[in-house]
Amino acid sequence: MIKVFNMNFLFSILFTLLLYSFVFAQESKPLIIIEQPKPELPNNYGTLDAQGTIVFRVEFLASGQIGKVFPVNSFIAPLDKNAFKAVKKIKFEPEINDGEPVTVFKVVSYFYSWNGGWKISSQNLKQTKTDEKAEAVLKKAVEKLGGEKYLQVKSIVGRGKFSLLRDNAIISFQSFVDVIVYPDKERTEFKQSGVKTVQTNTGETGWIFDGAAETIKIQNKDQIEGFKRGIRVSLDNLLRGYWRGKANLTYVGKRPASLGRRSEVVKLTFDGGFAVEFEFSDESLPIKAIYKRTNADNEEIKEEDRYAQFVDTQGIKTPYIVDHFANGQHTSRINYETIEFNKSVPDAIFNKPNSAKELKKDLKL
Repeated sequence: MIKVFNMNFLFSILFTLLLYSFVFAQESKPLIIIEQPKPELPNNYGTLDAQGTIVFRVEFLASGQIGKVFPVNSFIAPLDKNAFKAVKKIKFEPEINDGEPVTVFKVVSYFYSWNGGWKISSQNLKQTKTDEKAEAVLKKAVEKLGGEKYLQVKSIVGRGKFSLLRDNAIISFQSFVDVIVYPDKERTEFKQSGVKTVQTNTGETGWIFDGAAETIKIQNKDQIEGFKRGIRVSLDNLLRGYWRGKANLTYVGKRPASLGRRSEVVKLTFDGGFAVEFEFSDESLPIKAIYKRTNADNEEIKEEDRYAQFVDTQGIKTPYIVDHFANGQHTSRINYETIEFNKSVPDAIFNKPNSAKELKKDLKL
C-alpha cells in the first residue's frame, strides 16, 4: 500500500529545521558597541598645539560592563585622562560564544588634533588573538608576583650595579639608576669612575648624554629599535598586557628545565614576525625570555634574559638579578639593590636638556 505524504507535516519539519538553524546561528556573535562617546575637549582646546593618538587595551566583561583599562601608549596627561573617562562610558552587548556571554580584550583608540578635536579611530575594537592555555599561564604568574598590586604598578625606580662579562669574568662594572614609567618611558643613568652616561627614551624618540665628551645626542634609528625591542621582550610588557593589540599570544607547551622539572612556555609574535618565548617554572615564577636578533654582520644571535632572586617588595615579587646571555655566553648582569614602585616621577626628566651642565647633578626623585 502506497502511503500518501502529509504536506502539512513536511512543512512543519522544514519550519522546525529552519528555526533551529536560526537559533544555532545566534549562539555566537561578536561584541556590539551600542554607544561610544567621544572624550571631552580640554580646557585649552584651540590653543593646545598638539596632535596624536591614544590607545588603550580594554576589558569588555561578560556582564556588559567595562573592566580594566590599560594604556598602550600615552599622549598628553590631560588628554589621556579625558580619553580614559570616555572608555569607561562605552556601552556594549558582550560577545557571545557557544550561547554564553564571554569576557574579551579589545584595543580602543582615539585621535586628537588641535583644530579637529577628537575622532574615534576606524581601527577601534581590534581583537587581540590569544589562546586559553597561554592566558592561564599568565594569570597564574601574575597572581604569584602579587596579583592586583603587580598590575597596578605605573612606575619603577631601581638602583643597583650593572656588569659586563666576557669568558665568565667581569670586564666593566657600573652603578645605575633606572626610572621607568609605563608603558614606554625610561631613563637610565650609569656612573663609572665618576663619569656619567644617561640614556633616555620616550616612545619613538630618545637621547643620550656622554659624560666623558659632555655631549647630548639624539638616538639613531638602531638605538630606538633596540629600546623598542627591549620593551617587547620585557617580562612586565608580557604580564601587564601592554603587548595586546600589537602581538598574538600562543601556548608553546612544556620543556625540560631543572632536574626533574619542566617549564611552561608561551610565545608572543608581533606584527612583522618578531617573536619572544617566555618560560615559567612549575611554581609559576618567570624563568627566562628567549628571542633572536640580527647583528651588524647580519648574523643571527640567540638572546636570553634569565630571572633570579625574587624579592617581595611592597607586596610585589620581582627579580633582583637579571642575567643576559648571547648564543649561550653570559654577557651581562643587572643586580638591583633597591626597587621602588609607583613613586611620583616628573615628566620633565625625560625631556632632552638644553645643555650638558644640567645633567652633571645626580637625579633626585
